[in-house]
Amino acid sequence: MSRQTQRRRILIAGLAATGALVGQHLFRRNRHPLVTAQLPVGKMPEQELGQTGVKVPILGLGGAGQTPLSQPFAEEDSIALLENAYAMGIRYFDTAASYGPSEDYLGKILPAYRSQIFLASKTAARDRDGAWRELERSLSRLKTDHLDLWQLHHVADREDLDQIFAKNGAIKAIEEAQAQGLVRFVGITGHHEPDIIAEGLRRYPFHTTLIPVNAADPHHPRPFIPGVLPVAQERQVGVIAMKVPAYGRLLKPGLLAGMQEAMGYALSQSGVHCCIIAAESVQQLAANVRTAQAFQPLEARELRAIEQKTAAAWQDNTFFRNWA
Repeated sequence: MSRQTQRRRILIAGLAATGALVGQHLFRRNRHPLVTAQLPVGKMPEQELGQTGVKVPILGLGGAGQTPLSQPFAEEDSIALLENAYAMGIRYFDTAASYGPSEDYLGKILPAYRSQIFLASKTAARDRDGAWRELERSLSRLKTDHLDLWQLHHVADREDLDQIFAKNGAIKAIEEAQAQGLVRFVGITGHHEPDIIAEGLRRYPFHTTLIPVNAADPHHPRPFIPGVLPVAQERQVGVIAMKVPAYGRLLKPGLLAGMQEAMGYALSQSGVHCCIIAAESVQQLAANVRTAQAFQPLEARELRAIEQKTAAAWQDNTFFRNWA
């Protein structure tokens, strides 16, 4: 047995033990989750995520952006948000190594529910060793012995792809982590260039992709919806929609009528399986869950009408496309 493999096994054993202890402690302390908002009545629809064989609710909780989960000194609000999210039926939790204290906050709550949730994190490293370091840190922070989904974070250009698929690129860490049971599924994310994500899907059998899907996208000169969704469908890749309300900008007066249109538009796109949306408060989260519970696929004419509402404001609502 190599020293490296031995170290991985020690890591798995240590994290499993830590996660079990933390989970038992939190379960005893929070036998009934701390609910601070009226629970939505009913259950969210679920969809199988590509070829993973795993069904997830159509709404997951984002761990970055306008949420206490990515803010320092917001532990109390984050714990309340996470406990309520689980009580409301959220089972997909999204985070990343670069989301500030997000992984630490999730690690204080989610071990108690580990077998019932789908836990996703990301690495922005492009080399094998850097990705391994981020994975080990993510597992430690999250107090778990595995990730359900590990993703290559914000892949933006051809140089990113070349580095990832190089001899000592991050794809090596992904393959080794899968082989050692530290990662179940692997994905690629990006909000910059759809052609780059499509090329990544063609170059490697990723299980998922996380991309922007919102009502302003069709007006952009390089839209994600026609640029990535057909490739993902062809390869049976699970698609997770992000930037659904464009950080709330699509919900400004004069644009969309509310989250029901923003979420309804994204989830009605052919090939989209679920979406992740951050929440600023428990009350906002509860409203989002109710919207997801009431979701019904929109017809083509309804989608076109929603798109038209954003025609004059698409640049303001696709500002994140400039983030490299």
